[in-house]
Formats: sequence, structure tokens, C-alpha cells
Amino acid sequence: MNTSKDFAISLDKQDTLQPFREEFYITQDRIYLDGNSLGLLSTRSEKAVLAILDAWKMHAIDGWTDGDNPWFYLSEAIGEQFASLVGASPTELIATASTTTNLHQLVATFYNPSGKRTKILADELNFPSDIYALKSQLALKGYAWKENLIQVKSKDGHTLQTEDIMEAMTEEIALIILPSVLYRSGQVLDIEAITKAARDRDIPIGFDLCHSIGAIPHSLSEWGVDFAFWCTYKHLNGGPGSVAGLYVNEQHLGIAPGLAGWFSSRKEKQFDMEHDFTPADTAGAYQIGTPHLLSLAPLIGSLEIFSEAGIMNIREKSLRLTDYLMALFDAELGDYGFQIASPREHASRGGHVYITHSHAASICKALKANGIIPDFRSPNGIRLAPVALYNTFEEVWQTVQVLKQIMTEEQYKKFENTRGVIA
Repeated sequence: MNTSKDFAISLDKQDTLQPFREEFYITQDRIYLDGNSLGLLSTRSEKAVLAILDAWKMHAIDGWTDGDNPWFYLSEAIGEQFASLVGASPTELIATASTTTNLHQLVATFYNPSGKRTKILADELNFPSDIYALKSQLALKGYAWKENLIQVKSKDGHTLQTEDIMEAMTEEIALIILPSVLYRSGQVLDIEAITKAARDRDIPIGFDLCHSIGAIPHSLSEWGVDFAFWCTYKHLNGGPGSVAGLYVNEQHLGIAPGLAGWFSSRKEKQFDMEHDFTPADTAGAYQIGTPHLLSLAPLIGSLEIFSEAGIMNIREKSLRLTDYLMALFDAELGDYGFQIASPREHASRGGHVYITHSHAASICKALKANGIIPDFRSPNGIRLAPVALYNTFEEVWQTVQVLKQIMTEEQYKKFENTRGVIA
């Protein structure tokens, strides 16, 4: 393994995605490796927000149907831009609400307990918000979560085994909700195989794509996934609180959503103001309220970048960045107590690397003090996400050199080994 700075620079010179870096606001003297928590602002997203504000200023109420991006159709228009990222048709997609709100909507629609089929299958490594939502939905249907929420166990505390997930698909399972990528370890689940197993057992299955969309390609329609949902502020760079997205397989379109609202209506019927609900025959039916336009706007610009860059090119560079990061860890930091908990295999690794250490929280603080922005995850994890659109191989190299200095000089001991308010 060549560990020289010159080698890192040579890799950057070969990078065809390098020009996109110039479109993001990157703070000088800081290396940002937390794009899997919050992506950076691009000039295109900034321009799109200003354009929506300008449309409001110029058109007022007529902005719903006039201007470059009429608001009445904007959620559908942005939904179409998700198509190449998740492998679905435009009618199966919509930009709406937030991740957890969309999960509530989808569970309210697809969780239909009957007879002995009352249980929801999830996993013990899932992001807490998903579990909170599932417990709430069980309670709303009158079921105790302790008996009816089944969580697949992890053998190593970091990853899940496909066979364990399939084994848990018993005749008592009414719905399955799993992450596409585990938020800590970055493990990519075998969505295709897991979905096939669920369909063979006639169990509806949905996936949380928060840590995969914009980082890895998907083929949701081809795989037969029933539904999926995701945020847009991580790899998609939509900004804090940007509007989320969801997918519903075309075989389910046309049925009434579990949670209906004004924007669930067919467009041509919505302003008839009838009390008899006519749901849209697209994924638009899973909207509830009025679109959050100022939080939709950044996606106009950010998704345009993804269209030009191509998700396959992004994935290819992402794998090379994380390969390089792990190789440098092996070569430079083997004596300092770090353990790489992310899978090494490409097919099983998402867009970040998860490293464990007994002083992870204080090490993260030391990194920030040195101008490098990581992400701490309790109890002892450091997530490093070199993002293909704006991070460089030289930044990866520099991060490892700084970290080696922090460990050699024991700089981390100056900080409490506890998380901050925001991890």
C-alpha cells in the first residue's frame, strides 16, 4: 500500500467527479467527513431556494401554477428525479413529508394484521426513530409491542446475517421493515434476496434508504420491494430538514393510503373540495399536507447534480475512497486500538466507514479541534464518510495523518470521553 501524499494526489488527478467539488461550499482548513449525517450546500441548491423565494415574491398565489417550477406539481417533479437513484418509475415516487412521517404513512397502509399474523419484523440495529414509529403503530392497532415487534439479533453487534432475517419471517409476521444500510456499521443488506424471501412468504416488505440513497444504486421495482422511504439531507445534500421521499411499488398504486389528506387527492379532483376522497393513482396518494416548498427547493439543484454525475460513477468513487481509508488505517493506525467494524466486501459496504475505539468520543472531539469533522455514534463508534461528490483522496490521507498524530501525542486525553449534545 502506497501511503504517500503524492499517491493520494495522483488519485485525485484521475478523478472524473472532481469538478463537482467546486459546486459545494467547502470551508477552508476543514475536512468534512460527516456527509452521511448532513450533506454540504451546493451553489445549485442555494440558487434553487432563491428562485422559489423569487417566485413567491413575483407570483404570490399564482406560483402554484406559474413560473419555472410550479408548486402544485413540484413534489411529483422532484419524485421523478429519484427514479435513477432508486430504480423505479416516476409514478412510484414522491417527495413529501419527513422520513418518520412517511414511515407512519406506509405502516398505516401496509400493516394489516389478521389472525395469527400480527407481528412486525425489524432489527435490533435499526435507527431508533424507525423503532419508535413501529411501536406507535402497533399501539394504535391495539397490539403490545413487546409481543408483536420482532427484532432480528446481530451476532457481532455491528452486522446482520441474511439467513437470520429470513429465519425470522415466520407465519406470524404481517410486515417487515428493514434498513438498506445499517446506520452505524454501513453494512448493505441483500435487499434483493431478502425481498424475494418475503414475497415467497406473502409478507409486505419495506426499506429505509436513508443511508443508501445517493451513495449506492438500487433496483427497487426490479427486486419487487413493496415500499421504501428516505431522507434527503445526507448523501443527497438537500439541507437540514429537507423534504423526504418515498416509493410504492406500482402493484399497490390506486389503493387508499392509510393516512389521507388534501394532497393525497388526484390532482384534477383536489380543488373540487368534495368530502368523498379520490386518491391519486400514483405515489402522490401518500402525501398528506401541503408541500414544504422552501424545504423542497434545495432538491431541485442537488438532484440535478446527481443526474449529471451518475449514481454508478458516484458508487465507484465512493468504494475507492473507503477502500483507501481502510487501507491507510491498516497501514498507519494498527497499533492504536482501532477496529474497523464496516464490512470489507464492496457488495456489503455503503458510503461510510465505521471504526470503534474505547475513546471514540474524545477522539472525535480531538479530530474536530484539528479541523476534521467526523461523526460519533454511541457507545464507541466513529463514522467517517468521504463523499464522492466533494471529498478527495488527499483529504482521506490527511485525516489519517492527523489521527495518527492525535493518538501518538495522546491529544484525545484532553477531552471528556462523552458525546456532545449532537453526537
